[in-house]
Amino acid sequence: MQDAKGNDVSLSFYKGKVVLIVNVASKCGMTNSNYTELNDLYRKYKDQGLEVLAFPCNQFGDEEPGNNEEIADFVCTRFKSEFPIFDKIEVNGEDASPLYKFLKTGKWGIFGDDIQWNFGKFLVNKHGQVVDRYYPTTSPLSIEYDIKKLLGTS
Repeated sequence: MQDAKGNDVSLSFYKGKVVLIVNVASKCGMTNSNYTELNDLYRKYKDQGLEVLAFPCNQFGDEEPGNNEEIADFVCTRFKSEFPIFDKIEVNGEDASPLYKFLKTGKWGIFGDDIQWNFGKFLVNKHGQVVDRYYPTTSPLSIEYDIKKLLGTS
């Protein structure tokens, strides 16, 4: 995978961490609340082993039209985000990122296979296993307890 600056990043770097993976967009009605709450969670738990990985995606209403540099600038300037922003990807369809193909292989019942919209969330444990999937409308702060359980701080 590549980050928004074009650097290669191996997901094995995050082994031993609890990881929240989110497909993000800059021009979505849920952008402000999600980035604000993701920042809150990251700042509160990063020293305990939480990582938030943001994957920009323009598949939903063209709400992430910028290039990687514009996206990173927006996120870092407007929201002061410190968590990693990755290369823009597709999360659904034939050209979906291998990461998202993997994330969607779980038995997610009512979710089906596809990501429904911006800010779908996957929670991954320290062993790299996807343990939960959350709707785009799920507030990041509402899953704080699940994160704390995986970190061993609940």
